[in-house]
Amino acid sequence: MTLNTRAFDHWIRTRFVELNTQLELLYATQVDRANVEGIGESLKIALEAEGREMIAALLAEGNTDEGFDHAFGLLGNVGLYMAACRRHEITEPSREQVSPLTEASALAMHIGASIGVTPRFATAHLTTHNSADNGLYKRFTNLPAEKLFVDYNTKGILAYKRAADALLKIQPLGISHPIAADLLVVAKQALVDVKESNKQLFNKLDTNDFFYCVRPYYKPYRVGSQVYRGANAGDFAGINVIDMLLGLCAANEAGYSQMLVDKFLYMMPEDQRILRDCMRRSSFMDELLALQHLHHEAWFKENVRLFLEVCRLHGETAIQHHNELVNKYIAIPSQTMEQQHMDKVTASGPPLPVLLNALEKLRDRRSAACRSDIKTRYDDIKSLTASLEAR
Repeated sequence: MTLNTRAFDHWIRTRFVELNTQLELLYATQVDRANVEGIGESLKIALEAEGREMIAALLAEGNTDEGFDHAFGLLGNVGLYMAACRRHEITEPSREQVSPLTEASALAMHIGASIGVTPRFATAHLTTHNSADNGLYKRFTNLPAEKLFVDYNTKGILAYKRAADALLKIQPLGISHPIAADLLVVAKQALVDVKESNKQLFNKLDTNDFFYCVRPYYKPYRVGSQVYRGANAGDFAGINVIDMLLGLCAANEAGYSQMLVDKFLYMMPEDQRILRDCMRRSSFMDELLALQHLHHEAWFKENVRLFLEVCRLHGETAIQHHNELVNKYIAIPSQTMEQQHMDKVTASGPPLPVLLNALEKLRDRRSAACRSDIKTRYDDIKSLTASLEAR
């Protein structure tokens, strides 16, 4: 790191966190916790000015060519600053044509374009690529709710990645290979870990603290003239690799492929490569359906049994996420929010009813639910299940 980069990183880990935390504590004392207008103005001025001064020095420094990791880390720090300014409504996309954070926008666009990612902070910046310094990783605040959310999001993402990695290793072996069963067991256990991580998060995370003090940092914000949607916990390849290799979702289905297109630049470059490769592959479900005439073979019975268990678990994690996390932490608390704040609820951009409808369809694809309005693998799962019982 250069001296300017190191100084900015230190500020993000210390003073930046203190300012945000102080502002959150002020907001929490109000009857309308969603209101930020006219609250803590001196703190907001300090946040915006101190960050701008450091970023201006970095912008003047130019491209130091210190490699991807340092560039990605710096982009994350700039993005955290811009997201905090958005959270405290120092900036607000609906009232601006161009971001007033001129230096931050220029630096973010420079870095994002040079390394092939979106020019804002992404999920990886706070989870899988969030380096700790003396045991502390980067966050917006010191609030316990945020630490819980980031910790369990990271655990869940890493578990999904383990499941995806195991399934990817089956591809060169073939689904009929004896070792495929071992890899399906690894995937199965990883998805059990996802469920447990989600369960712990749901049990420990306070709904109001998440809704009012954590979620607002994930809102869309403007970089230059363009508004970029908020970071999403699903912005990594692993969960979609599982979708497509299992065959529960298909890359050539318009609704699903649109989601993939929208998230590509929010992922790490290596994840982008993995996902592109996976999109052109056949699924294990299609391969097993074509091999049903071999239902009497020992490998078929074992591998199909494990495959169906992995499909079931993947569906259960999707149901758990939607029915518990989305409903508990977004849909239900939004019902009591003051009407003037409703157009700013979601991190992904569309109005809440539109978002919930899209998430319901994704849940039902992943769980192979019986639906007539969208394509799911309900009948194919039934067919494979029946083949295990055939004589």
